Amino acid sequence: MTREPAEPLLLDYLIRAGAIHSVTGGTYRSVGLRGAEIVAVSAEPDGLDDLAGRGTVVVDAGDLTLLPAFADSHEHLMEASRNTLLVPVDKARSVAEFTGMVADAARAAPPGQWIMTSIGWHESNLAENRLPTLAELDAAALAAAGVGPDTPDPPGGKIGRLADGSRDGVLEGGAVYQVAAFAPGPPRAELAGALGTGSAGYAALGVGTIREAMINLDELLAYQDALDRDLLKVRVRMMIRVGSEQTTDQAIALIDGLGPRSGFGDDWLRIWGLKLVLDGGVEGAAMDQPYANDPGNSGHLNWDPPAMTAVCAEAVRRGWRVGTHAVGDRALRTLLSVYEAVVAENGPVPPWTLVIEHAMLSDATLRDRAVRGGFGVTVQHPVLWNMGSEMLATWGPERTRQVTPLDQWVAAGADLAAGTDLVRPFNPMTNVWGMVTRGTKSAGIQGPEHAISVGTALELYTMGTAALNHEQHRLGSVAPGKLADLVAYPADPLTADPDALAELTPAFTIVGGRATHDPDKRLAP
Repeated sequence: MTREPAEPLLLDYLIRAGAIHSVTGGTYRSVGLRGAEIVAVSAEPDGLDDLAGRGTVVVDAGDLTLLPAFADSHEHLMEASRNTLLVPVDKARSVAEFTGMVADAARAAPPGQWIMTSIGWHESNLAENRLPTLAELDAAALAAAGVGPDTPDPPGGKIGRLADGSRDGVLEGGAVYQVAAFAPGPPRAELAGALGTGSAGYAALGVGTIREAMINLDELLAYQDALDRDLLKVRVRMMIRVGSEQTTDQAIALIDGLGPRSGFGDDWLRIWGLKLVLDGGVEGAAMDQPYANDPGNSGHLNWDPPAMTAVCAEAVRRGWRVGTHAVGDRALRTLLSVYEAVVAENGPVPPWTLVIEHAMLSDATLRDRAVRGGFGVTVQHPVLWNMGSEMLATWGPERTRQVTPLDQWVAAGADLAAGTDLVRPFNPMTNVWGMVTRGTKSAGIQGPEHAISVGTALELYTMGTAALNHEQHRLGSVAPGKLADLVAYPADPLTADPDALAELTPAFTIVGGRATHDPDKRLAP
């Protein structure tokens, strides 16, 4: 009996590069891809030539440096994608431009149709550095949503008012959800198409995976539609919202009725876990000390801690991971007590089961508690980059320079994963630059003593998020057996001047062995 000799392993892609950084210590000159995976690496440019066949696409990229594609630990891809269907006020640079865009949309809309703006903007985009007032916009939206002159602030939120008590049109925290619940969303088919457009924007910047920071169950279906239509250009790890407006019994019933649990899905679309929101953002973070510009305000907590403990404990019992938004130091202290109570009730949990989202303000005691408890932290320098000026005004200079002290978290031995949270495609290299320099968009350098190295920033943005997603064996570095998610740059981030990183953009991006961004056709056969 004779056997045919085994066919040699032939590559789909052979990429020879100036450098290929694994981010786990190895540096190579060539990498081989077959199907969705990396199958070989070599320290020599020609080290994999014997694996190339007639069908292999050979990419000579000696001018490029390859890294694992970035994995964003916390971003709102759903909202960023929905924004592409709404009035693009993120492009406005004055109140007049903003209200003009809204007015144009209203004139073009049929009677009774809601006019909805994108949410990927902030008043700091506008020359006046303020929000449009109620007088400058149509008050009908608030009235239709049941927000009148005497409407009280909802739990975990605030309805902005003028000195005479009348509404000024500003909604914060839970008040946003109160109004948004009345606004009709786009049809699912449109939303799925928008996810394709939105995800392509992130892929063009070198992103391979996004941990979707908050969706509802209808939006989960839109994600599945986008997957079925082969529209997604990035991998997505979804977090399902559990709202503080629900009673404890309602929240537990929601969790118990979900069916699957964390980890359900495939390499492209997978459920990460549940999302809770404990406090607000820059304007509503729960602080130990009052706001610098409002001595009577120290932010708000959205959840009653015993209720939150009961909800999280039930979630963990049913196999769910939980990520909780906690920005202020008072919110972080409260969340640590909740998570510690959950562990005391359920016993030890695997790393990255109970996760802190943001933890922007912390002290050494809080950081040590997080590390001892095994509670990982997702960190987002772009929030400081984008809102540094607002933080200076609202929180004051000292708290602003202490926002997200990465050096201290690293020194404490924390599990960290880097991301953005800007609700729009944001250049990962600008994020790396920010972590390395502590630079911001308009507030200068804030807390330079808290900077970290380029190598550490890249690791948090790749392997850190892979560990957060419980996929460090499949993603996050360049190694045989891992999924072929790669990004190529015309400069080596590890040797370039850090100030050159802020504007560095990819030559191409590969996700799962497929080109998701290749403007110059470097990967073409």
